[in-house]
Amino acid sequence: MAKALIGHLNSDLRDPRLALENSRLRTRVAELESLVLRLSEENDKLVSARAAEILTGDMQPA
Repeated sequence: MAKALIGHLNSDLRDPRLALENSRLRTRVAELESLVLRLSEENDKLVSARAAEILTGDMQPA
């Protein structure tokens, strides 16, 4: 089993296409994680602003 795992881990070194694809996917995951963080922070700001509006009574009638 150890040989299978070691062979699997080193497969990127034998096939440059896999290494390139792995690198591309890691970059894309990092981009998506950054986007999720930015959207989460933006959402938190919007929720906070909305809560402040409700607490101060500045609600507009629908």
